[in-house]
Amino acid sequence: MVVISKLFNFALPPLSLLLLTILMLPSLIFKLLMHVRKSLRKENVASKVVLITGAASGIGEQIAYEYARRGAKLSLVDIRKEKLVAVSDKARSLGSPDVTTIAADVSKVQECKRFVDETFNYFGRLDHLVNNAGISGKPVTVENMRDISEYTAVMDVNFWGAVNGTLFAIPHLKNSKGRIIVIASVCGWFPLPLISIYNASKAAITNFFETLRMEAGTAFGITIATPGFIKTDLTLKAKFELKGVLGIVPMGSASECAKAIVESACRGDMYVTDPSWYKVLFPWKVLHPQFVDWALNLICPNKSAMKGNLMMPEHKTE
Repeated sequence: MVVISKLFNFALPPLSLLLLTILMLPSLIFKLLMHVRKSLRKENVASKVVLITGAASGIGEQIAYEYARRGAKLSLVDIRKEKLVAVSDKARSLGSPDVTTIAADVSKVQECKRFVDETFNYFGRLDHLVNNAGISGKPVTVENMRDISEYTAVMDVNFWGAVNGTLFAIPHLKNSKGRIIVIASVCGWFPLPLISIYNASKAAITNFFETLRMEAGTAFGITIATPGFIKTDLTLKAKFELKGVLGIVPMGSASECAKAIVESACRGDMYVTDPSWYKVLFPWKVLHPQFVDWALNLICPNKSAMKGNLMMPEHKTE
C-alpha cells in the first residue's frame, strides 16, 4: 500500500493536470447548455410554501420579498417578532397570497422543531427551506479569546440552527421534492482575520450541506449561497469594526443578492455567489495562499495583535 501511495503521489498530479486541460472546453460547453436548459425550465414557486429563518432584516428580508413577487406562501422566522410584522405586510403587498410569522430562536433545538411543525401545520406542506439566520460575533484575535463561551453563540446560530431546522424539515421536503437554500459566506473559503469563529461556522455549514447533498441524491435539492459583503446591518457593523480589512471592499445590494439567490434556487443550481466577482478569489486562495495571507496581514487593522504575552486563556466550563 505504501508503494501504491507513492505511485499516486508521483503520477496523479501530472495526469490530473492533463485531464483537466482536455476536459475544460467540453465542461464549459456542457455547463453552458445546462444553464440554458435550467433557465428554460425554472421552478414555478407560485403557491408553494417557503420557510425563511432570519427573515426580519438583511438578506433574509429581501429573499422574502423576492419569493413574494413570485407568488409563494411564506413562513417568516426570526427572534425579533416585532420586525416580522412589517416584513410580512410588505410581502403580502408584493404578491404573497399568505404569510405567517413565527418568533423563534434557531439556536435552540426545540424551537427549530416548533417553527417547522407550525409551518407544516399551517400550510400543510413545505417546499423550500431557507437557512439564513446568522450572527457575526465580536471581532477578536484568536489569542485574545479569554472566554470562549462568548463565541459559542455564533456556532449555535450559524451552524446548529441551520442543521437542526434542516433535520426537522427533511421529511416534508422529501414529500414535496423540495429544496434547501443555505446562506453560507465567501468567508467560509476565504477567511478574514478577527472573525475566526464566524469563518469556521460558514465553512462548517458549507461542508455539512455538501455532504447532505451527496447523501440525499435526488430526494431534494440543495443550493449553497456564498454572498460576499452585502449591505446589511450585520455587515455595516462589521465594516465599522474591521475598517482596515473591509474599508476598501465595495458592498453589494441585499435586494440584488436575494434576487440572485432565489433565481439560482428556482433554476436548481448547486451554488451561487453574489457579487459574482468574488469567484476570482478562489483560484488565488488555492494556487497562491502565501500571497493571500501576506495581503490580508498587510491590511489587517490589528497588526500587533499577535505580540505580547502568549499565556493560555482560562475557559469557563459548564
